[in-house]
Amino acid sequence: MPDRPLSPTPSSPMLLTRRGVLGLGLGAVAAAVLASCTPAPQWVTPTGAAVSGTEKNRGGTGRVTTVDLTAAPTTLDLAGTAAATWAFGGIPAPVIRLTAGDTLKATVRNQLDADTSVHWHGLALRNDMDGVPPVTQAPIAPGGQFAYEFVTPHPGTYWFHPHVGPQLDHGLYGALIIDDPDEKVAWDDEWVLILDDWLDGVTATPDQVLTDLSKGMGDMGGMGDMFMRMGNLLMGATSDLLGGDAGDVYYPHYLINGKPKADPAQFTGTPGARVRIRVINAGSDTAFRFAIGGHTLTITHTDGFPVDPVEVDSVLIGMGERYDLQVTLDDGVFPVVADAEGKQDRAFALVRTAAGTAPASDVPVAELGTGRVGTAAGLSATASVTLHQASPDRVVHLALTGGMEAYDWGINGRRFDMNDPLRDAHAISRGERVQLRIRNDTEMWHPFHLHGHTYQHANGGPRKDTSIILPGQTLTVDFDADNPGQWVAHCHNIYHAETGMTTVLGYQS
Repeated sequence: MPDRPLSPTPSSPMLLTRRGVLGLGLGAVAAAVLASCTPAPQWVTPTGAAVSGTEKNRGGTGRVTTVDLTAAPTTLDLAGTAAATWAFGGIPAPVIRLTAGDTLKATVRNQLDADTSVHWHGLALRNDMDGVPPVTQAPIAPGGQFAYEFVTPHPGTYWFHPHVGPQLDHGLYGALIIDDPDEKVAWDDEWVLILDDWLDGVTATPDQVLTDLSKGMGDMGGMGDMFMRMGNLLMGATSDLLGGDAGDVYYPHYLINGKPKADPAQFTGTPGARVRIRVINAGSDTAFRFAIGGHTLTITHTDGFPVDPVEVDSVLIGMGERYDLQVTLDDGVFPVVADAEGKQDRAFALVRTAAGTAPASDVPVAELGTGRVGTAAGLSATASVTLHQASPDRVVHLALTGGMEAYDWGINGRRFDMNDPLRDAHAISRGERVQLRIRNDTEMWHPFHLHGHTYQHANGGPRKDTSIILPGQTLTVDFDADNPGQWVAHCHNIYHAETGMTTVLGYQS
């Protein structure tokens, strides 16, 4: 029996109530009746047999990791500044760790005064566990709870966060590490670093920022080129690496593992030790250029998947991206710096392998000024994760549209409607090799994220789920349609996504 939508959608026949008829003119009623007779596409639904069957076929190890997450109000100490915010306990939440093939059972309880959810970012998990209201689940209401349960199919560095409004810009996030049982490289130590831009409870709430941005910037009359703060907005933040406008939200703090530069996080190690550093950008409007003073970094993975190792001095990380880096520690005390790209500020931490005076948070870091900046464009997937060569069965064209002037971000000139999530859905079919051609028609960069799949950049590039697309550029990626459901794709600047730069790729049943 084919899967059918759970509720009326633009792709299913219109249901006319008495109130709806009374609210329409006769012509509109006639049009609605005619529309209801039009054959509608049949979509695989999140709770359909195709989704549960795919999950069953994943098998898994049978081992289960059980966790409890409670979304609740809390206070974050920012070096003496108390910031009222929301979190899953600590900021970041405790790391969730399991091995590929294990099952995660996570009970999420909502003690907020707003709906929430949890999205497991980057995982090709079952569709009904993706955590995206209203597409894959109903939101978790205040006082309610939801039990997420799914097999973790691929090893790598992932993370979790809400997918309701701009809640990501609170403290509701944490790392999800899926270990590879077959990994042959051994490290002496491992650190998980989560980068974040912070304003909640200090200058504004995320909802207030969204309200300000939604009014649009209008014509700045040349003032847009001046670096300056205007309330919750930031003017003139530019970056050559990002092709111009770097971001538009003013943040008073930038954090590493919940700590500001005035009270930095510290990592201790041994000289000569080889450390794996998993870096996650949980920011909402900020790309970071990450470096460790006096050290060379080797990129080994991005978005969970291995790449041919590349030595760099720093790495550019967009919102939602993850990079695994290898470093051999020197003897001393060294700055760990995540420059807020184009925003003239930084997140700061310390690596200590010996006694000594810690460098100041504004210490110059030579590695940030070199030409060896790691980006996805310079990476290649290892042979073990490269997609087999095939011509695309389907090409989906996505144009990123809109701008700051009217704050009318969209895809293909249409702004996503949360009340009509399948209105502009792009149909794909199971078994297809799908090619996405994502063209950035705006004057700003965007970190584009696809749920439920890992695609590969063209010409043997890396396997990823979140990629930076610069103004005027087109990113071409391929993936195999092997995970049925309704999958959101969007800009991971949370304010762009919430005002329209979102769409859905839906499997046809």
